[in-house]
Formats: sequence, C-alpha cells, structure tokens
Amino acid sequence: MATKTTPTLDTDERITRAVARAKDLAPDADIASLELSSRRTGMSFQRTRLSADRTLMAVIRTALSLIAFGFTLYQFFERLLESNVIGNASAGRNFGMALVLLGVGMLVLGIVYHLRFMYGLRIQREEMTEENLIHGQSKFPVSLTLIIAVLLLLLGLMAMASMVFDIGPFD
Repeated sequence: MATKTTPTLDTDERITRAVARAKDLAPDADIASLELSSRRTGMSFQRTRLSADRTLMAVIRTALSLIAFGFTLYQFFERLLESNVIGNASAGRNFGMALVLLGVGMLVLGIVYHLRFMYGLRIQREEMTEENLIHGQSKFPVSLTLIIAVLLLLLGLMAMASMVFDIGPFD
C-alpha cells in the first residue's frame, strides 16, 4: 500500500489555506465563522472517538460479567462434584463454560468492531485535514480502553484454558 507524503505546513500556512478553501466553498461567510466551524468539526472527531471508547467499555462490562459468572458457576459445580455432594456436574459446568466462551467471543467482536471503527474515523479525519476542512494538529491518543479490553481478553482465555485443560492458577 503506497503512502502519500505531504509536506509539513506551519500553522499560519495551514490556516491561510483553510481560509482560502473555505472562501471557495462559502464566499459570503466571514473568517471567524469558518474558523469556529472548523474547530467544532475537529472537536466532533474527539467526541466520536470518546463515544467509541464508551461503547467498548459497555462491551467490556458485559463480557467481564459473563466470564466471571461462567467461571464461578463452573468452579462451584466442580467443588460440589469433588466433595461428593452431587454425582454429575456436567450440565452446570458446561453452562459455565458456555458463559465464559460467550463472554470471550463478545469481547473479541467488541475489540474488532472498535478497531475497524477507529481506523475508519482516522482515515476520514486525515482526508478532511488534507482538504484543510479541519486543522487536525493533534493526534488520536492510544485508547486505554482498548488496552484493558485486550488484557481482559487474555484473562478470559486463561480462564477457558484452566477449565478445559485443568491447568493454571485457577485450580
């Protein structure tokens, strides 16, 4: 994939080009209105990014609940079986395993959706910056929510490995 290289412009030159582009699009508008509009549009990208993070947090909350409840259910029936309180714990353990699998799957889908959405948002922002419709001087920071989601995904996979192979610190 070929990358476009654009020369680095200082802030004054970017503003001059943005004003010229805006005057072409709306010749009757005043410069202050155009500048404020450009800044509002730039800020809307930040709000959209934060909204995507909140959506991923909701996915994390639900997936973590499913994983924790499924693992607890699995361990509960495992302990009942070990203490000879019940003779067969396969139904309860299988249900617990299904909940953990559902939570891990939900987390994977949430992470993939978040990555695709953010990639599309970055591309749209870069296009608007190149057209001088927004300033786009600040970079999107790394999403801490995404980092937490990946760490919780690893924890969920470890819980599944513990249940399937009877290994790990969760015995």
